[in-house]
Amino acid sequence: MALFYTVISGIFILIGALVAILTKKNKKFIQFSISMALGVMVMLVCIELIPESQELIGNYVNGYLKGLIMFVFVISGMLLLKVLDMFIPDHEIENENIKSQNLYHIGIVSSVALILHNIIEGMMIYSSSVTDVGIGFLLTLGVGLHNIPMGMVIESTISSSNSSKLKNILNLIVISSSTLIGGIIMLLLKKYINDLVLGILFCITLGMLIYIIVFELLGEVIESKDKKTSLMGIIVGIVIFLFSFFLE
Repeated sequence: MALFYTVISGIFILIGALVAILTKKNKKFIQFSISMALGVMVMLVCIELIPESQELIGNYVNGYLKGLIMFVFVISGMLLLKVLDMFIPDHEIENENIKSQNLYHIGIVSSVALILHNIIEGMMIYSSSVTDVGIGFLLTLGVGLHNIPMGMVIESTISSSNSSKLKNILNLIVISSSTLIGGIIMLLLKKYINDLVLGILFCITLGMLIYIIVFELLGEVIESKDKKTSLMGIIVGIVIFLFSFFLE
C-alpha cells in the first residue's frame, strides 16, 4: 500500500499536465485544487503529524531534547524545500514574450528540482504510510493536489518551447515516477528505520508541509479574487480529511 501511495502522488503531476492541455490552465480549477490542498494539509499538520512526531521521538527521548530534535528537523524540512524551490519557477507563466530557449531551460531546471523534490516526498509518503495508512493517504492527497499546478507549469513551460513532444512526454513520466523512486529507497532501507528515524522523517515532513502551507498555498488563497472557489476548496479539503480521519 505504501508504494502504491507513492505512485498515486506522482500521477497527480500527469493530471496537472493533462489539465494544462485540456483547459489551457483553467484558473478556477487551479484555485480549487490549491485551496483543497491547503485544507487537507493544515488539518494533517495539526491533528496527525505533530502528535505522531511527538509520540515517535518520545519513545527514545523526552523533555527539552525531544523539543530540540523536533525543532531542528522541522526547520531542516523547511530549508530543504526552500533550496529546491529556488530552482522552480512560479505556478503561473506571466511573460508570454520569453524566448523558446529560455522556456526550455526553465522547464529542464524545474524538472530536475521537481525530481529531487518528489523523491524526498516519496520517501516521506512511504515512511508515513508504513507507520499509519490513514496518514499516508492524507499526505498523498495533500501533496498530490499541490502537485497539480506544478504539472501544469512543467507542461506549459516545456510545450511552449521547440522541444519534441516525445521529450516532453518522457520528461513528465520521469518526474511523475520519481515519488515511486523515493518509496523504493525507503523500502530498501527499512531495516535501518526505527521509531526515532521515523519521528525525524515525520518532523522533516512537517517542516516541508509548513513551508508549502505558509509560503505557497496560503499566499495563493489570500491573493485569489475568487474567494468563493477558495472557500469551497478549503471546506472540501477539511471534509475529506475529517472523513478519512474518522474512518481510521
